[in-house]
Amino acid sequence: MYYVYMLECADASLYTGIATDVERRFAEHANGKGARYTRAHKPVRIAYTEAHSNRSSASKREAAIKKLSSSEKRALASVEKSS
Repeated sequence: MYYVYMLECADASLYTGIATDVERRFAEHANGKGARYTRAHKPVRIAYTEAHSNRSSASKREAAIKKLSSSEKRALASVEKSS
């Protein structure tokens, strides 16, 4: 199983990625071992996750989410929060 995830950073920005274990990946980002972006923008919480059965579909969804505006990404994250 692959997951698309969004992290909220300390500066309120959002980072989107894919992983097989979101909690482990969040810990890597938080410890400075993740993406370059999250080394400069400390992640504070997992804002959104979405499960996919394979890497291909997760990668396509990640690309689609990255094309969304900031407000659209925040709306997506808030839908999961209220669910």
